[in-house]
Amino acid sequence: MPHDTRFRYEALAELIAALVRDGTLAPGARAPSLRDVARQQRTSLTTALQAYRLLEDRGILQARPQSGFYIAQASALPAPAPTRPRPQPTEVALSGLMLAMLEHASNPRYVPLGCAIPSPALLDSGKLDRMLARAARLKGAAHNTYSPPRGEAALRVEIARRALRWGQALAPDDIVITCGATEALALALSAVTQPGDTVAVESPTYFGALQVLRALRLKALELPTDAHSGIAPAALDAALRAQPIAACVLASCFNNPLGCTMPESNKRAVLALLAQHRVPLIEDDVYGDIHFGAERPRPFSALDDDGQTIYCGSFSKTLAPGYRIGWVASRRHLPRLLEAKFAATLAAPVLPQLALAEFLASGGYDHHLRRLRRLFADTLRRMAEGVAEAFPAGTRISQPAGGFVLWLELPKAVDTRVLFAQALEEGICFAPGVVFSAAGKYTHCLRLSGGHGWDARLQQGLRRLGALAGAYAASRRTAQ
Repeated sequence: MPHDTRFRYEALAELIAALVRDGTLAPGARAPSLRDVARQQRTSLTTALQAYRLLEDRGILQARPQSGFYIAQASALPAPAPTRPRPQPTEVALSGLMLAMLEHASNPRYVPLGCAIPSPALLDSGKLDRMLARAARLKGAAHNTYSPPRGEAALRVEIARRALRWGQALAPDDIVITCGATEALALALSAVTQPGDTVAVESPTYFGALQVLRALRLKALELPTDAHSGIAPAALDAALRAQPIAACVLASCFNNPLGCTMPESNKRAVLALLAQHRVPLIEDDVYGDIHFGAERPRPFSALDDDGQTIYCGSFSKTLAPGYRIGWVASRRHLPRLLEAKFAATLAAPVLPQLALAEFLASGGYDHHLRRLRRLFADTLRRMAEGVAEAFPAGTRISQPAGGFVLWLELPKAVDTRVLFAQALEEGICFAPGVVFSAAGKYTHCLRLSGGHGWDARLQQGLRRLGALAGAYAASRRTAQ
């Protein structure tokens, strides 16, 4: 008989998960107390708590203050249908609606369901800020200079060390520090494309990536995308055979806005297809650290034996959006990346890099991430329950296993561009679906951000938005 190499708390967590899958423990029911579990399984309270924390990270249990642990409720709404964009490249236009959404999303007068930016109150960045202040106080004059184009070595070393945890072998010299992930995407695209080229993207996809394509005068080819598993390798294969594609931009996991993650087998199939056609992959992994399961999904670059992948990451979604620190990594494309970096911004600010390097080296980041994952998992669960209660019949909702955004597919009668204007009048901001498509699709969809956590204001705003959507749908049915 093979020896079970799992830790005791992992085996205990799997036992509880099996009871949930079998229906012995029903959604919404209170989980057995830690004391009862420890006594029945002849283990310690510490082990039982570790098991419950692991199940909480996986979204199987939820902790309620002063009440204990409960079995998480499954979403009462179905997932969005797989998307079917047209198979022709599209020139990306500047979206006035996107600019309006960004302007109102930063206004504290509006219920913050718009921008996918974590609230400063949740990030608890006091330790990081103190490190920045100390670096400025003690060595401010010495660091008041240009960083090397690659960025500060101390930060690049820490990023490379973290990448080893999920099997990604990065050398510090393969990494270029950037002004957030948006610059990382821009440098990567500049390194492998020319104006007029076509770039394959998920559909829907992050509107910031679309605007980078527009700025570089590139066309977007939107690929059919499933809300659970991302793009299908067969769809990518058909696109590669049909027309020249200069690059492919995909999320490593927890796509923004769908929240989908490709199975590892599909990732390997995608890499094989791109290697066959000699098309570089640019992967966006800004949400990878916000996984609700026990394991962080491996990015494409950790599976890529061909070296065609350009990896883009950032701390903006997990720790310090105001520091604007991201990175791009690739050994094969490094010379072109450095050329693009030199031409774009020359170098990143020194002091934020050094503060981040010290924070990562201190070990505080992992504790911070564990707290953030539990918080966002709980927020998305509560938001999904609120949507099921308040939004009109026929609404579909994504079921992400990480990140902090939800994608809603409303009845076809609802135009979320009109709903956006109505919501602003009520003091609510969200992201209309049309901004996530170069071809202007998804007018009946929207994205909600849970980056500010769950509170009474968010709950009331979600109820009011659902009521507005229901009234809109009813009025359209009456008119028809």
